Amino acid sequence: MTGTYTHGHHESVLRSHRWRTAENSAGYLLPHLHPDQRLPDVGAGPGTITLDLAARVARVTATEIGEPELDLSRSLARERGVVTVDFTVQDVHALGLPDGAYDVTHAHQVLQHVSDPVLALREMARVTRPGGLVAARDSDYAAFTWWPLLPELDEWLALYRAAARANGGEPDAGRRLLSWAHAAGLRHVTATSSTWTFATAEDRAWWAGMWADRVTGSALARQLVADGRASTSDLARIADGWRRWAADDDAWFSVLHGEVLCRVPG
Repeated sequence: MTGTYTHGHHESVLRSHRWRTAENSAGYLLPHLHPDQRLPDVGAGPGTITLDLAARVARVTATEIGEPELDLSRSLARERGVVTVDFTVQDVHALGLPDGAYDVTHAHQVLQHVSDPVLALREMARVTRPGGLVAARDSDYAAFTWWPLLPELDEWLALYRAAARANGGEPDAGRRLLSWAHAAGLRHVTATSSTWTFATAEDRAWWAGMWADRVTGSALARQLVADGRASTSDLARIADGWRRWAADDDAWFSVLHGEVLCRVPG
């Protein structure tokens, strides 16, 4: 039931994911973490957020959909000498973890990719102790905004949203997190939002370069061409649009995220 991960694991995707930290991607959760807690990080990816969380709690369990994906965070833990992280292949729709075993269960940019986010939240709540927290943060592609307005970026956004939905995901997940939490039976929910902003020359070059590479070389690019949604020349033109956007001194891009902190009932 995990569905197809639209981005894949191309270098450009991992470049983006490795930029993420607990500070820039889980700030809403950090005040609630304590040194005696146990926490599963669902969809750990390359592990940068995972290891930041491990520095704040007693033990983290990193989960991913397969061993190759899990090896990304496992390798980073070895590189940094972190020994307080366990690694396990799991499907968030049916976690093979004990009931109520954890104090906090965390997922970043996961629910937008799964086939049943409500079931996923139920599973996250099941493995969290009464009184514990389920924390989820997801971007909302339809709410992305930028300047200057370029037709290539409009085209990019429409293509990405179509591809994500074809894979069974919901790219506009951020605005839906509160409703998904309620549908999962979680009533004590604090819903917030936060953004990433790319406006300096360095940040623009990084963000645009990453997307230019993704739209021409990643699993997303292959899917768009295979499905007949775009040609390779279309994608090259969109990549050029990204680079042209980054070169503009006035360029600015904001990525909206929805966040929920759900207190598990006792």
